[in-house]
Amino acid sequence: MISLSHVTKSYNLESETTFHALRNVSLSIKSGELTSIIGPSGSGKSTLMHIIGLLDLPTQGTVKINTTDVATLNDDELSKLRNKFVGFVFQQFNLIPKLTVLENVMLPSMYNQEISQSEAKDRALELLTRFGLRDKALSYPNRISGGQQQRTAIARALIMNPQLILADEPTGNLDSKTGKDILNLFVELNKKEKRTIVIVTHDSMVAAITRRKIHIRDGKIV
Repeated sequence: MISLSHVTKSYNLESETTFHALRNVSLSIKSGELTSIIGPSGSGKSTLMHIIGLLDLPTQGTVKINTTDVATLNDDELSKLRNKFVGFVFQQFNLIPKLTVLENVMLPSMYNQEISQSEAKDRALELLTRFGLRDKALSYPNRISGGQQQRTAIARALIMNPQLILADEPTGNLDSKTGKDILNLFVELNKKEKRTIVIVTHDSMVAAITRRKIHIRDGKIV
C-alpha cells in the first residue's frame, strides 16, 4: 500500500552545510498491517512520518501510494489524496478549541466535496457513539479529559474512512492507564476492521503492541 524506495530528505542549514534527516530509506507497508516506527529523538522518525503521511516530499527517491507516484501529483491532487488516504492522530490531540467535539470530528469532511455535511454528521455521531463520546458531542475540548480528547482525535482520523491511520506518539500526553486504553483501541481497529495503522514512537512499550517494528537511527532503517 505504501512504498518508499531510496528516499533521502535533506535540509540546507544556515551554516551552508546539508543535514540529512533521512538517508536512502526503502520500506513498504502492506494493507492491514499494525506497524511501529521506533527511534530516539532526532532519529528521523518524524520526517519519515511526514513523508508517509504526504505532509512532505523527499529530496531524492520515490514514494508510491498504492500505484501512484506522489511526485507526479500537483499540490491540489496531493492534498486530495492525503485527505482521503490518511487519518492523523497526534500527541497534542490538535483539536480546535472553538469547535465542539462533533465539529472537530467532522472537520476533515469540510475539505472534501465527495461527502455531504449531513452524511459527515451521521458518520461522526456514529463514531462518537462507538467511542463512548456521544454525550460529549456538543462539549468543547477543554471540557473533556485527555483520554476523551484523544478518542475524539481518533474519531476525526476515521471520518473519511482512510486506508491508513498514522499516529504520532499518541499516548505521550496521557497517564499510563488511559494510554493503555488508547493502544487497545488501535489494536481493536486493526483486528476487527483490518485498519492499517502506523504508530510513530520512541517508547518500546508502545511499540510492543505492534506486530512489526521499523527501527530508525540517524536517518537510516536499522
